[in-house]
Amino acid sequence: MAKQFSECLQRYQLPEFAPEWGAVQRGIEKESLRVSPDGRTSLSGHPRALGSALTNPYITTDFSEALLEFITPPYQDIDECLAVLENIHRFTLQNLKNEEMLWVSSMPCPLNTDAHIPIAQYGHSNIGRLKTLYRHGLSHRYGSLMQAISGLHYNFSMPEGFWEPYQAICNHQGSLQDFRTEKYLHLIRNFHRYSWLLIYLFGASPAACRCFVDSREHSLQEFDEHTLYLPQATCLRMSNLGYKSEAQKSLFVCYNELDAYVDCLDQAMHTSYPEYETIGWMKEGQYLQMNTNLLQLENEFYSTIRPKRNVKNGERPLEALTNRGIEYVEVRALDLNPYAPLGIDAEQIRFLDTFLLHCLLAESPQCNEREFFEVASNLARVVEQGRDPALILQLESAPKAMREWAQELFDDLTHSASMLDQIHEGSNYEMSLNKQLEKIDHPELTPSGRILGEMQEQQLSFFECSMRQSRIHRDYLVGNSLDADTLDHLQDTSAQSLVKQQQIEAADTISFDDFLKQWNEG
Repeated sequence: MAKQFSECLQRYQLPEFAPEWGAVQRGIEKESLRVSPDGRTSLSGHPRALGSALTNPYITTDFSEALLEFITPPYQDIDECLAVLENIHRFTLQNLKNEEMLWVSSMPCPLNTDAHIPIAQYGHSNIGRLKTLYRHGLSHRYGSLMQAISGLHYNFSMPEGFWEPYQAICNHQGSLQDFRTEKYLHLIRNFHRYSWLLIYLFGASPAACRCFVDSREHSLQEFDEHTLYLPQATCLRMSNLGYKSEAQKSLFVCYNELDAYVDCLDQAMHTSYPEYETIGWMKEGQYLQMNTNLLQLENEFYSTIRPKRNVKNGERPLEALTNRGIEYVEVRALDLNPYAPLGIDAEQIRFLDTFLLHCLLAESPQCNEREFFEVASNLARVVEQGRDPALILQLESAPKAMREWAQELFDDLTHSASMLDQIHEGSNYEMSLNKQLEKIDHPELTPSGRILGEMQEQQLSFFECSMRQSRIHRDYLVGNSLDADTLDHLQDTSAQSLVKQQQIEAADTISFDDFLKQWNEG
């Protein structure tokens, strides 16, 4: 499959691809539910030994006190990034009580009612109370069950030294900031066009516990008395049962220009939505949600990828993007891989880098409303029917066999893989590509296929299958202790985060009511 380096350069109209350009920066954010030894969602608060969920840079919580989120800084070295993520896992498991462990699947373990999912707490500061109120709003709007779903976010950026030479190659006359932003939007448009391929290759949620869909409309079939599924599904996490918002279907975001993206979300954050007005803003003196707008804040917008910028103290995300442009992209379409102790491995990372580099360098026409809905339709089909060998998608309003399209994409991806192998003086990227290519003709090799295959062959429910993998990974991760320096660092970071939270709480000078009013008016 490998291509000659000269052919790869020609494919992307490049005179060169310097070795230092391959120093891709990636960071990982991984969510995982804390569960009891019998697989029930933990009802206990965030362990104090893990520090403050508000200020610990490595360990926080997402929607629930039980939904941990592990965060790595950005790294150029894949193994170093994964080693840090593994250390965070080990440290966390060492500090969980009552023999709790981490649930390995994206779809949650058995849940009783929304009331049994403790919403995350971030202390008494205004910003901490705002984070908790935002989650109360999510609970009222979508239900807590949806928010208990876990995923993995992959942050990707090209090295600083890439942009100026690439701007010269592209003969772009504007500022470097504008050029970088333009090219990341270019990447995002292509990502949307082809992200169905990631859902097929890495989707790992073809089934769910029956209790997850209790009292909700669905089209799932019965696998056994405890499990519902779809025979060809890949990623129910991305289906109508998962991270979907009917209200947000009115948002048409195509990422042609940053200003248009920012304006769309800003308008949604300042436009009241009738259904959320019905919920109300306050009840018996308690806030129910941040506001009644279509979006409480930027992060409520559900998308498979986001343009991102690190924010300064007190700065809003959209404000940071407007002021300083896009810094990196955050891929949000990934299930946890239950067969990998960390939910992701180096082979998958190399494929993601290959895929994202191709999306950046390949041609990327402006998108329009027709394509926007075509992309959404393709994604929905692969989510529910992805392993059907006869599945048909739409490409420019014409039918296209998914397997044929996938083969064509893989052939094109060999260009970016070969360039990365050339500058890293190896063949790991091509090997990763070949490994994923096998899944096109053999759907049973996909994570979703493997899961259903094991469930069927061994007569396991989704819960039993997930519990087995959760125990396997727990035993692996607790089997090796952290070295003294790493342990000291993580303990010190946790302790310092508690102090930092107290400092933030002590620094507040206005009431929460006034703080919330200012935030909503911003």
